[in-house]
Amino acid sequence: MHYKTVKGILSQRNSMNIYRGCSHGCIYCDSRSLCYQMDHDFEDIEVKENAIVLLESKLSSKRKTAMIGTGSMSDPYMHIEKTLKMTRKALEVIERHGFGVTILTKSSLILRDLDLYKKINAKSKSIIQMTLTTYDEDLCKTLEPNVSTTKERFETLKVFRDNGIETVVWLDPFLPFINDTFENIKGLMDYCIEAKVKGIVCFGIGLTLREGNREYFYKKLDEYFPGFKEKYIKHYGLNYQILSPNNDKLMNYIRKTSKEHQIMIETDEVFKYLATLPNKRLQLSIFD
Repeated sequence: MHYKTVKGILSQRNSMNIYRGCSHGCIYCDSRSLCYQMDHDFEDIEVKENAIVLLESKLSSKRKTAMIGTGSMSDPYMHIEKTLKMTRKALEVIERHGFGVTILTKSSLILRDLDLYKKINAKSKSIIQMTLTTYDEDLCKTLEPNVSTTKERFETLKVFRDNGIETVVWLDPFLPFINDTFENIKGLMDYCIEAKVKGIVCFGIGLTLREGNREYFYKKLDEYFPGFKEKYIKHYGLNYQILSPNNDKLMNYIRKTSKEHQIMIETDEVFKYLATLPNKRLQLSIFD
C-alpha cells in the first residue's frame, strides 16, 4: 500500500475510485490490463490520500445533486478499507450534501456502513451493486480467492433488501469451460430471485482478455486448470471478447427468468435507473 496526492476525484459522470489496484486476487480481473497505465504493482494498493478533501470541495460546489458512483475499477471494500475507512468517509460526505450513491463491490464488508446507506436512501437514493460469478463455493474460492464468497454476498443482498435498499447484480464474468454452465447460472439466478434484486447487468456469458490481464489469467489457468490455457488459445486466439459456446442458451435463460420475476434485465434500463436521482422533495410535497 502507498499514498498518492491526486488532482481530482470525480469524473464528468460523477464516478470515482478512492483506491487503485486491488487485493481480491480474482484471476480474471480486467483492471490488470496495461491500457489503464498503472505505474505500480496491482496488489500494491494506491490510496488517494486527499480524496475526501477533494470530494467535499466538489460536492459543496455543485449546483445540483446527483448519483455518485464508485467501484468500477477498484473494489471500495477491499481489505485495507477495514482500517482506513476511506469509503465510509466518502459516504459521510455524500450523505451530508444530499447526494445519492451507487456502489459496486464483492465484499460483505459493505454491511459495516449500512447505517450510512440508510441515511442516504432516506434523503436521496442508495443502490448496492454486487458482482456474482460462481455459485459453487469451492470454485468461487479458486476464481476469487480473497473476497467474500458468493453465499456471503447473497446474504448481504438480503440484508439490504430487508432494509429497503434496492440492489443490482452484475452477472460476470463467466469463464468458458469452467463456470459457463446451466447449473451455475441457475444457482445465481435463484439467489437474485430470493434477494429480490431490482436489476441484473449481464453483457454475455464470457469475459474479456487483453494485454496485462490475459497473461495473469493464463498463469492462473496453468496453476488451477492444467491444459485450459491451450484450450483458450485454440478457441479464441488473441480475441478481446471471449464468449462461451453456451452464450445464447444461457442468456436466453437469464432474460426469460428475469422477466418472469420482474427483474430489470435490459442494460440501458438498468443504467438509467442507476444514474437517476429521484426528486424526494417533490415526492414529499405530493403526499403532504
